[in-house]
Amino acid sequence: MQDLYREHILDHYENPRYHGTLAQPDFTHEESNPLCGDRIRIDVKLCHKDGRDVIANAAFTGEGCIISQAATSMLLEDVVNKPVDEVEQTDPQHVLDLLGVPLSAARVKCALLGLKVLKTGIKRWKLSRQ
Repeated sequence: MQDLYREHILDHYENPRYHGTLAQPDFTHEESNPLCGDRIRIDVKLCHKDGRDVIANAAFTGEGCIISQAATSMLLEDVVNKPVDEVEQTDPQHVLDLLGVPLSAARVKCALLGLKVLKTGIKRWKLSRQ
């Protein structure tokens, strides 16, 4: 079973979903992990649906290990079309579950970088609207 997950991770690394940039995003945020050199930038376009702000589209660019890049691809695939308030509640374990393989402590930080970038971007976007 772990081989299936490894193939899935490799597929997201070699063929990342939502890779690139967005024209006129509602917010962009970028961070890096200085310990390993991973870097992720996420652009997000929002829409208003049923009284809620929803992630209409997202894109990422970055450099780093297979885990950081694949996890971000999987994360964006998971959050597009979800309400922002639900995305804010995304538990780190959810991202680890998307990967589906056990990770060392150092690799957990790689896996969660995209989630950190996305949540910080949302937080800053909300603050800018106040």
